[in-house]
Amino acid sequence: MNNRIILACIGAILVFALFFFGKTTTLKKEIPAMSQTETSAFNINDTLMLEKRKLSPVQLLYVTNIENSISRGDVKNQSENQYINLANFWKDSVAAFIPYAYYLSEAAKLDNSEKKLTFAAHFLLENMKRENDPGLKVWEAQTAIALFQKALKLNPENDSLKVGLGSCYVYGEGMAGNPEQTMKGIQELLQVVQKDSNNMQAQLVLGVGGVISNQYEKAIERLNKVVSFDPHNLEAVSWLADAYAATGDEKNAVKWYEQSKHLVNSPEFSKEIDKRIEEIKSH
Repeated sequence: MNNRIILACIGAILVFALFFFGKTTTLKKEIPAMSQTETSAFNINDTLMLEKRKLSPVQLLYVTNIENSISRGDVKNQSENQYINLANFWKDSVAAFIPYAYYLSEAAKLDNSEKKLTFAAHFLLENMKRENDPGLKVWEAQTAIALFQKALKLNPENDSLKVGLGSCYVYGEGMAGNPEQTMKGIQELLQVVQKDSNNMQAQLVLGVGGVISNQYEKAIERLNKVVSFDPHNLEAVSWLADAYAATGDEKNAVKWYEQSKHLVNSPEFSKEIDKRIEEIKSH
């Protein structure tokens, strides 16, 4: 029952992100390997300043008043309320993802409850999976990792938090080209499946990590386990197709690419998949 509740919450977070911020890109994107200099280019303070420059005079005055609202007394609670108010402004009035995610995370850190830390961490993780900018992807990963780690201090035996933490390493710097981070994520996830081999979220991310780290046979084994459990898991189907393609297994690659077309049922998506299938057949 707890796992079902957790999955429902994660689903709600994804719907929330799609509704407010329009992050509709599905599945994975090919992220080129980036140097440390390139991936560290994202700066949250610079980004916040740029976002503020886009505000109208009335909006800027409103934000400035919130930023200057701290007075003597209970600074911690005042700061938490300040972050919450800023997060709500950037979500409701501007629909700007980065400022909202930042202030949501800062408020969760001050609150330091498992519930708020987990919500903020999963919110960043779900967006990270769809993020194409490597610098922003790494910032999201690092921010979510800190949140998951704080939540795990409160509840060290929570496997969902461990899966979330491992996922951040894989989908974050791992997918941005850092193999050490991929392996770090895999180690976190292996701890979970060693206790419960039927934890399908952990098996899925281990499969993704296997593809990223070129461990295709292991990836195929894990992803097949996931799609056997849930044939409609689009992410697992997509990565499984890629894993088979990477091993030169044209028959199975085409089979799972075709399955992904049925699951998405979009002419644009099908067109891209058909191109991929033609590329495989031409080699």
